[in-house]
Parts: sequence; C-alpha cells; structure tokens
Amino acid sequence: MRQVKLLNVAIDNLSRLEFLEKCKSGIVFTPNVDHLMKLQDDPDFYRAYNAATYKLCDSKILFFVSKFLGSPVKEKISGSDLFPAFYEYHKDNEDIKIFLLGAREGVASSAQQKINSKIGRDIIIGTHSPSFGFEKDEQECLKMVEMINQSGATVLAVGVGAPKQENFILKYKDKLPNIKIFLAIGATIDFEAGNIKRAPKWVSELGMEWLYRLVAEPKRLWKRYLVHGPGFFWLVFKQKINFYADPFNTTYSAHTGSVPREQMIETIE
Repeated sequence: MRQVKLLNVAIDNLSRLEFLEKCKSGIVFTPNVDHLMKLQDDPDFYRAYNAATYKLCDSKILFFVSKFLGSPVKEKISGSDLFPAFYEYHKDNEDIKIFLLGAREGVASSAQQKINSKIGRDIIIGTHSPSFGFEKDEQECLKMVEMINQSGATVLAVGVGAPKQENFILKYKDKLPNIKIFLAIGATIDFEAGNIKRAPKWVSELGMEWLYRLVAEPKRLWKRYLVHGPGFFWLVFKQKINFYADPFNTTYSAHTGSVPREQMIETIE
C-alpha cells in the first residue's frame, strides 16, 4: 500500500471505496491538522498513531498540502464522511455490528435510532456516553470494555475527541477480542444524531470547514484553528525544504514522496 508522508504521519493513499473494499480488520484513524500538531509533542498520541492499521486524510487542507509537497493523496476521507459510508457499505453484512462510544448522554442513542432506521436493520447494537474525564478512571474504562464485550459488537466507533479516542483504542484493544475494526470518529456521533450541523459540502470542498466549525463552536475550537494552524504551515514549509525532523525519531530524514508501508516508523526511539 502506498503512503504519503505529512510531517511524522504516513497517510494511506486510498480512495474511500478502496478503503471500504480493503478493510476487513484493524484500527482506523483520520488525521487532520489538529492531530498532526498534537503529534509533534505528545508521545502517547504518537504511539497510538503508530499502532493504526489505516490512516486516512481527514482534511481538505491536508489534501492541498500533499499536492504542495509533490505527492498528492487521492481523496479527502473525513471521519464524518467515512462512518456513514462504512455503515451504508455494510448494511447487508450481518457480521458488522457496531458499538458507538462517545458524545453526551442521549446523543449516541439518538444516533443509533437514526442510523438503524436509515439502514433498515440494527447495525448499531449498543451505545454508551462516558463521563467527562473517563480516561483518568481505570474502573470506568474497564466497565466500558465489559459493556462492549457483552454487546456482541464486532466494530467499535469511538467519538470522544483526539487524543482520547486514539489512546483509548490503543490501551484497551487487546481486551476487546470480538472487535475486528476500531474506528476513531471524532464529532461524527453528534453529526449523525443531528446534534451538530455539518458545514455545507461546498464549504468543505473549498477547505473551509474549519472556519464553519470555528464560528459554530468558538470557545472550544479557537485554539485548534487559530493557534495550531500557523505553526502547522511553518512545519509544512520545513518539510518542503527537507528541514523537518520527527521530534520522536532523531534518525528520521524528511522527504515528501510516497513510501511503502514497510518503511514507516513502527516504534518510538
């Protein structure tokens, strides 16, 4: 599988259909600008990313940046587009049974009802909304693991924000033997429930969905877009001139070309 290197993430160069046809098991993350900035100084998040089986381009900005670097990705595949495409693709596949983990109380169950009604079967078989700060409570996390195991789910979709969702998947995946596919889906549960309105498609295609979301949720997202954004473009420029170095691997020599999966960094030095 070919990959495109953006800073210290190797993004899988797949179309959405290619991914859906190929993915039978594994961990799926959808990197965006915010993720790439967090991956510069968060070793736990970096470790989680290196455990992912698939990393798909979540952002139109990353799509444009890949062209600037001379190695374009085929398609933007955001988590909020991928998840509905995933359950539509598997609507007649009885082996796919999804557990939704995330969002505020009642939101995930609302998403469950709407998705199952749309699909025509109970493809979402369980939901849970964890408490604020759940990631610091081992007992709560273990209770959630037990709940997921008892549900009979084969797919776990976690939407609690980055890096919590990615770190949760990495930490507990081995305790979830029935889960074949792990999806980190961010705010997608809210979108599916109709709790948060997505940007119009034309806004997303212009690469301006970030501005739409910033206007909608300024208190929560201002730092992500107004502080991290400029720093991201500086790092991209450094990669363009072959001056970027992975902060967690001092032996990394930056480049802009596609690389085979076997060349990606698997461990933290």
